[in-house]
Amino acid sequence: MIGSSMYNYINVLNKAANATELRNSLLVNNLSNVSTPDFKRSDIYFENYLKEELTARGQSMDHAVAGVDLGRLNAKVYVDQSELSYRLDGNNVDIDVEESYLARNQIRYLTLLDSMTQEFSRIKMVLNRS
Repeated sequence: MIGSSMYNYINVLNKAANATELRNSLLVNNLSNVSTPDFKRSDIYFENYLKEELTARGQSMDHAVAGVDLGRLNAKVYVDQSELSYRLDGNNVDIDVEESYLARNQIRYLTLLDSMTQEFSRIKMVLNRS
């Protein structure tokens, strides 16, 4: 994290990218355990925490991001203990669903990285004009 309030937006994007990276690891682990009996898929809670922090701050994105408590924006891993398993071995991983989650997560990660790159480019442009 960057300590200046000038970088609040980048810090929030960084937290989101870190959560997305963690989700990617969990999804890959789910896929690699697709044949493990009684394995239960894992995922993270993050988007709700981010939404709560942003909506509690104000109307504009600048105001919302300025007051975000970065300490509260941590992804929490959970194990899906769903009792509904369509498989006889007790595993609740559906390979097609996990692959679609993985593809969506990769797009999200690349979008976050692109947003951070654009933000740094804007900051660089302002600094070069000084």
